[in-house]
Amino acid sequence: MPKMKTHRGTAKRFRVTGSGKIMRAKAFKSHIMTKKSPKRERNFRHETEVAEADAKVVKRNLGLR
Repeated sequence: MPKMKTHRGTAKRFRVTGSGKIMRAKAFKSHIMTKKSPKRERNFRHETEVAEADAKVVKRNLGLR
């Protein structure tokens, strides 16, 4: 069997922490920002952990496990 290739689109969108969690950026930050409060806009800057249900697929695409 050849080596598994990393899915490049996944690699650009997710990162793995030292403890093995998969982090992602938050959605809804790209446009129509005028109606969103400054507090809400600030909170979009932070990463959040990928849901457990999605983590398995993301890990496989990243070549983990």
